[in-house]
Amino acid sequence: MTVKFGTDGWRAVISETFTFSNLRLVAQAIADFVCEENSSNPGVVIGFDTRFLSDRYAAEVARVMAANQIQTWLARADTPTPAISYAVTRRQAAAGVMITASHNAPRYNGVKLKAHYGGSASPAQHKRVEKLLERNLESARGPNLMDLDEAIRRELIIKFDPSWGYYEHLSTLVNLDTISSGELNVVADGMYGSGRGAISEVLARGRTHVQNIRHQMNPGFGGIHPEPIARHLGKLISAIQAGHWDVGLATDGDADRIGAIDAQGNFVDPHRIFALVLRYLIDKRGLRGSVVRTVSTTRMIDRIAAAHNLKLIETPVGFNHISDLMIAGDVLMGGEESGGMSIQGHIPEGDGVLMGLLLLEVMADAKVPLHELVADLLAQYGPAQYARSDMKLTRPVEKAAMVKMLLDHAPAEIEGVAIETVQTTDGVKYYLEDGSWLLIRPSGTEPVLRVYAEAPDDERVKALLGFGELMANKA
Repeated sequence: MTVKFGTDGWRAVISETFTFSNLRLVAQAIADFVCEENSSNPGVVIGFDTRFLSDRYAAEVARVMAANQIQTWLARADTPTPAISYAVTRRQAAAGVMITASHNAPRYNGVKLKAHYGGSASPAQHKRVEKLLERNLESARGPNLMDLDEAIRRELIIKFDPSWGYYEHLSTLVNLDTISSGELNVVADGMYGSGRGAISEVLARGRTHVQNIRHQMNPGFGGIHPEPIARHLGKLISAIQAGHWDVGLATDGDADRIGAIDAQGNFVDPHRIFALVLRYLIDKRGLRGSVVRTVSTTRMIDRIAAAHNLKLIETPVGFNHISDLMIAGDVLMGGEESGGMSIQGHIPEGDGVLMGLLLLEVMADAKVPLHELVADLLAQYGPAQYARSDMKLTRPVEKAAMVKMLLDHAPAEIEGVAIETVQTTDGVKYYLEDGSWLLIRPSGTEPVLRVYAEAPDDERVKALLGFGELMANKA
């Protein structure tokens, strides 16, 4: 059995590699890690999303933890990943385990490991769990396992609801009065994930009208990837266009990512959400601090930071890199292209529910439609158009070899524009003289090669993506 943790945990296909027996082995390695790191007071919070068997997988992990004499808090129902991460800090637990494959296709499930600070475990911590798993396999050591009812009777497993403490915390990070004053009409798309109903619950006492869609339990996610990007949001777009709605908000399978639809039915991507919220926090709340973005995120963030003399830090893809910086220093806001973002005062964890609420606050404060806010943002810090292409891999790609090939065959120009610099923070990124860029990198969570591009207009973006796909095919 080989388990490799990607940018945010371990994911595999249900019944192929993601099985009860393999999960127990991984859980035992996590238990060993927790006891090794926190021998005096180990404790683990466990949650799960709406995927097939996620609740039973979570219970199985809890049985392993209890058998290792680890105090375990097990969520009663599916819940957002950020709620579990927040519960880790609130209960001063040593770690958190979330059963989810996030935005991946329905056939996947996975494990996200959270550290005591409420963010993703570091690469070093993931590597340690892998080593402990290897050690156990080599010594033929099986997992410890306790009967679930016995563990509950002995209070080694305590079932709890992590949502309400999380909702209360969110209410300290957003201005609910401002949101209420906007009297906005909102469609909240749970995408059948564990964020279903979260936004409406937080706003229940105000004057915001929220209609939930795709909020039922559906482990097949209606046949789509529960990822809040334009091609998966047809239901939300149709709902917006069929009524008098101000905005649609969509969270992914475990609610750590956000996407939006404006009143005209246009997709508002995480780049624009990040930039709108960042500008608001600086201009309206007067907040300061460094700004962190991943290598695949818009350079509008750089321009906003520069305009306000704020330090800008670029990281590899994966919120764990942002998390490290949030823990270590005074970060105002951090975010990534995929829709994971967090702010000062919150856990170092991407949070789609929080970002949806903050976007509503931005809209309510401005008293103008979202499409006008986006137009104003682009006039001030653009122009900037963006797109991503995902190429399914038919064979494994060794990242170092791919980077070497792309560097060895780096062109002097792309589509007639000279390359200014080439960066290898994560994959290969070409910065062009006109301010546009092209990035090629393998995904850390899926068998795909991603090609990203940003440029002043859509035609230029399409040209860059086409060029990038040709180069990627050679890799």
